[in-house]
Amino acid sequence: MQTALTREKALALLKQYNKEPFHILHGLTVEGAMRYYARELGYGEDEDFWGIAGLLHDIDFELYPEEHCRKAPELLREGGAEEELIHAVCSHGYGRVSDVKPEHEMEKVLFAVDELTGLIGAAARMRPSKSVMDMEVSSLKKKFKDKRFAAGCSRDVIREGAEMLGWTLEELMEKTILAMRSCEERVNAESQE
Repeated sequence: MQTALTREKALALLKQYNKEPFHILHGLTVEGAMRYYARELGYGEDEDFWGIAGLLHDIDFELYPEEHCRKAPELLREGGAEEELIHAVCSHGYGRVSDVKPEHEMEKVLFAVDELTGLIGAAARMRPSKSVMDMEVSSLKKKFKDKRFAAGCSRDVIREGAEMLGWTLEELMEKTILAMRSCEERVNAESQE
């Protein structure tokens, strides 16, 4: 899996359509998690593709929330993205805002970690450390069970993502905490720029 988009161009494209700091932070977080997963799952040669898909997955969300995953193909094509990248980006909304089914393992990971990184990020902000570095799966599971906590993060989508990957919910949580630990410092620094 290759893309002609450089990371710099992808980041500029994200920022062209997203001004809200939270949306930029979320894109950077999902990018970092996807890069970690690419390396961990044996797709290291495709790390840039996985990362750019993560970075751009919500490209249309801020300006076109009612057309999420339907406006993305147009914006991505204008930015020079290949159909393979467009398919990956649109597949993360499968069953909710898109009928593009995740097929490749990368797309299944993106589907699973998008919502989960949001939940983990919200849980981290509640911790005294404000970090995932000292977060444990047991504390995340408590937040997961509290439907009022980070209510916008769909627990059903997270469960469905784990099933798609053939992982338990705990495995997905543990791996995604590790993924976010791997990029937390860089994401925090870059989101301040």
